Amino acid sequence: MERNQNLKKNAQSLRKNQTKEENLLWYRFLRRFPVPFRRQYIIGNYIADFYCYRAKLVVELDGSQHYEPKEMAKDAERTRYLESLGLTVLRFTNLDVQQRFTGVCERIDNVVKERTAV
Repeated sequence: MERNQNLKKNAQSLRKNQTKEENLLWYRFLRRFPVPFRRQYIIGNYIADFYCYRAKLVVELDGSQHYEPKEMAKDAERTRYLESLGLTVLRFTNLDVQQRFTGVCERIDNVVKERTAV
């Protein structure tokens, strides 16, 4: 999988300045998940919020700006690209993480189990 190395500094900055929802999901769930996840991982010309190589899974957390028509079009293009690589993309809103944290974690867990089952 290609990785645009020009995005490396941006990815590092995003890791250092995660949103409170990204921090919550990372520190309370994904960091210790039995199947490893990476934060702010470069895939092609994009930076995925969270990426699990073994499950070929991208998890994206969307703030309110993602619901502007222009941003929705960009997100759709990004999702098409990631899916063309054989990846599954799960999108959750920040509100999902704040109000339905357990459900978000269960959904991620179920998809990882489905995609890593032999």
